[in-house]
Amino acid sequence: MLLSNHFNKNVFRVSSQIVSTVFMTFCLTSAGNAQASSHEQSVSFEDERIEVTVPYKEGGGTDTWARFFGPYFSQSLPGNPVVVIRNIPGGGSTKGANQFARRASDNGLDVLASSASTHYTYLLNDRRVRYDYNDWTPVLATPTGGVVYISADEGIKNAEQFVNNLDKLQFKYASQGATTIDLVPLLALDLIGADVQAVFGMKGRGAGRLAFERGEVNIDSQTSSAYLKKVVPLVKEGKAIPLFSFGVVDDQGHLQRDPNFPDLPHFGEVYQLAKGDIDSSQGFKVWRSFFIAGFVAQKVFFLPKSTPQDVQDAWRDAMIKLVAEPDFQKRAKEILGNYQQLTGTEMDQAVNAILSLDENSKKWVAKWLKEKYNTRL
Repeated sequence: MLLSNHFNKNVFRVSSQIVSTVFMTFCLTSAGNAQASSHEQSVSFEDERIEVTVPYKEGGGTDTWARFFGPYFSQSLPGNPVVVIRNIPGGGSTKGANQFARRASDNGLDVLASSASTHYTYLLNDRRVRYDYNDWTPVLATPTGGVVYISADEGIKNAEQFVNNLDKLQFKYASQGATTIDLVPLLALDLIGADVQAVFGMKGRGAGRLAFERGEVNIDSQTSSAYLKKVVPLVKEGKAIPLFSFGVVDDQGHLQRDPNFPDLPHFGEVYQLAKGDIDSSQGFKVWRSFFIAGFVAQKVFFLPKSTPQDVQDAWRDAMIKLVAEPDFQKRAKEILGNYQQLTGTEMDQAVNAILSLDENSKKWVAKWLKEKYNTRL
């Protein structure tokens, strides 16, 4: 039986206030705006060139995300700087992140576009990691989701058929590494008993999708932005069949259907179809922990923490204003999916949460990685 599908909606009610309260609110708001304006007036990026390091190949979810934000950074930051994207793929994103850690200037002109693979390799103490999140400070974060899909050649039309035929199906999945964002789909598929051979060596999820399009593999996953832009056309052409989304986590911490893909079951539903009760499954609990760590604030723009405070504040103030603009909100929904962009305190809390993965989950996954892929951490 599929889990029920509920969506929590925040309803904001505006009540009338007495005159003194209105006046106080006006004063506080004016002071806040004046403070934000002072940051922008004291810092200017006029005639400057901002470089955004994307540690992934062109065409993937993080690249799509960074290139979407590039023009908005130019419009929103004081002085309207030129913004360029620099892709440095390799090592499950560690190559580009390591280079950023070594070479990034701390004047507000160097930004890292980090994503779940960058988070996971750090959290799991991957030997390739030479960066430390404690040396960086976030300026904007984006939650996201993801979708697992298969080749239409398999003759499977939906998740239920997929589960009912798992004993007859064999898959190949093009992966950038078991300690990257691919951990979430690979662990999910293993938990339900799917026969999946991971083909490692991809330089990003974009490369994995291209391998799928060439027919080299027959199952793939993409984050929401890449799925909406690159995979939906394949679905419309009858070349790809979506199976399930990873879902979203509601205010109570429960897994729900992704509002961007309401017709697709989330992984919890698929697990329940295949294995039954999810509450007693340690593996599912671990999967959920890593899903939260990798997707609640999956993509984050970072500056070096040594960047002067007034420059950090100029960036943060500009991002707060940007995400409140109606035109931006409309375009972000179309390109990135219907997810709330995180700034300010909410962003700080989300980033702290993803970097605080519990030790039991880390140990469970370390054991699974060693047994499944002979990956030692």
